[in-house]
Amino acid sequence: MSFVFEPAATPSVAVAGSEDRIPVRRIFCVGRNYAAHAREMGKDPDRDPPFFFLKPADAVVADGATLPYPPQTGNFHYEAELVAVIGTGGRNLPEDKALDHVWGYAVGNDLTRRDLQLTAREQGRPWDMGKGFDRSAPIAPVHPVSKVGHPSKGRIRLTVNGAVKQDADLSELIWSVPEIVSILSHSIDLQPGDLIMTGTPAGVGPLVEGDTCVVSIEGLGDLTTTIGPRE
Repeated sequence: MSFVFEPAATPSVAVAGSEDRIPVRRIFCVGRNYAAHAREMGKDPDRDPPFFFLKPADAVVADGATLPYPPQTGNFHYEAELVAVIGTGGRNLPEDKALDHVWGYAVGNDLTRRDLQLTAREQGRPWDMGKGFDRSAPIAPVHPVSKVGHPSKGRIRLTVNGAVKQDADLSELIWSVPEIVSILSHSIDLQPGDLIMTGTPAGVGPLVEGDTCVVSIEGLGDLTTTIGPRE
């Protein structure tokens, strides 16, 4: 067998303190998983079942990258997020065993074309073009659980050009990481290399050309992204 086209390179993310890399299979994102952010988006923060959307695996961008301002938007937003990396696959995982399947954690930024997302939401359409566009998932190097454990609390913070825009604690997640992993595993078979972006705190807002955005999570370090000229 031969391929008609050359297969694309495998998307991957770095491992902190190592030359190894993690192949990215899928990127799952949890919507409105902090109460204050749910309110700022005009939604009730009650513990309704969590919902998920996806980004393409090749949307990943390394720490320190300069990204062009994306096309077809005039309202390009940052969203600071904790990223859980699945290392062992499984399905129908019980909550008390879910963390056994997490290999590590990283700092992420769920970049969003907010105007496209809101228009799709109002029309009852999928969010793909607002969330799953090129270079929409900056992710810092992954820290193994063996070194950082399973962070359930700690500061998550985002600055733009040094000004604080988001400032919260991981303990404020509506749905915890083991809950998210368990619930997701009842819908799909989780596989090694699946990444889960666990939701963003309140304070989301716009980025413009020339901005430098830094996401920080206590114990996991920083993720820096600079916005370049419009495509």
